[in-house]
Amino acid sequence: MSLKKILTIAGSDTSAGAGMQADLKTFQEYNTYGMVALTAVVAMDPETWSHDVTPLPIELLDKQIKTALSIGPDAIKTGMLGTEEIIERAAKAFQDSNAQYFVVDPVMVCKGEDEVLNPGNTDAMIKHLLPLATVVTPNLFEAGQLSGLGRLTSIEDMKRAAETIHNRGAKHVVIKGGKALESDKALDLYYDGKTFTLLTTDKFQSSYNHGAGCTFAAATTANLALGKSPREAVIAAKGFVASAIKHGWKMNDFVGPVQHGAYNHVEKIDVATEEV
Repeated sequence: MSLKKILTIAGSDTSAGAGMQADLKTFQEYNTYGMVALTAVVAMDPETWSHDVTPLPIELLDKQIKTALSIGPDAIKTGMLGTEEIIERAAKAFQDSNAQYFVVDPVMVCKGEDEVLNPGNTDAMIKHLLPLATVVTPNLFEAGQLSGLGRLTSIEDMKRAAETIHNRGAKHVVIKGGKALESDKALDLYYDGKTFTLLTTDKFQSSYNHGAGCTFAAATTANLALGKSPREAVIAAKGFVASAIKHGWKMNDFVGPVQHGAYNHVEKIDVATEEV
């Protein structure tokens, strides 16, 4: 028996709700084989839960990537890429691989933090990652940064941002409206360069959503590796993460993670689609 192999180039979330830990849990739920090239370690102050991000030396990242590429990933996903140099190295990893799919989760801040990890990273993502991306999965803030349009507050804003990001090289764009849009539904917008598709589920009023973005991108990557089209992959990922959010749980007084296995083990949530 042979499993599809997926490499995530991402940071470590010590609380294990997000980052490479969320990626590996998600890959496992899809019966795919996850590998990691670690870019950074994120620790939290137990008293305040403020984040301390420590990038790993680029030489160590290089060694990890060389190991993973020798195994032959079928797909590669990126997560937290803390410096411009790491962003360039992640792009080169895909170019040096035989992977068919490259999913870019353009992480710019840690959930619960407002400070952008490195303002120069946005330009580096636009230059090095978007032209290679099979799918890019920004949230509203990240889409505003990657498109240069700033704050996005409506479906029309999301459409303009998606067009701009697609024109900058990404083959498929899905902008996560999440809980930020004024709607009683959880709305994401998918764009393939021709058609805009609105992806809709119920909006679950859960504050236990740590790791949702990482999980969505990881599920998209796994679905691609298993043979789904990009459109099918993001729709399936939307249902997967909706279940994970609905059944999230309280970890401590500061945070609650999504339940990564909820779609397979608790409840499957359907996704409505509509061209807009």
